[in-house]
Amino acid sequence: MAKRTSCGVIVTDGTRILLGHATRSPRWDIPKGVAEPDESLAAAAVRELEEETGLSAPADELRDLGVRAYLRDKDLALFVWVPVSMPAPASLVCRSTFALPSGAIVPEFDRYGLFRLEEALAKVGKNLARVLASVDERVAAICASGAGTAE
Repeated sequence: MAKRTSCGVIVTDGTRILLGHATRSPRWDIPKGVAEPDESLAAAAVRELEEETGLSAPADELRDLGVRAYLRDKDLALFVWVPVSMPAPASLVCRSTFALPSGAIVPEFDRYGLFRLEEALAKVGKNLARVLASVDERVAAICASGAGTAE
């Protein structure tokens, strides 16, 4: 079976990153999801960000961090977005849903938070923590250089 590629966005101001709390889970996550057939990785990342948070990031403001080994059957294409100002977590809305065994439809994320990287690494799953730690220096460099002028 071929590996699938999930596409995610690290929304950050260089100090904090945005995480969504995965409904009915102890884990938090970045906005991400699998690319549709014939969808570019960047377009999938923009779509997932919008579906899972309501945020609209212009594709030309995303900085490509490359595709990383993530899970046995899935790689993770990561992008970073440095918005003009970080969103207020209470203002975000997840439109992406799934069905519980009972049939109830619930959002993928039930709340949001802004966390320093050290906090975030303790809240996400071990595979995402490994990937986030591996790109930390590159994200910091992008933030330091200014989002519009990075790479």
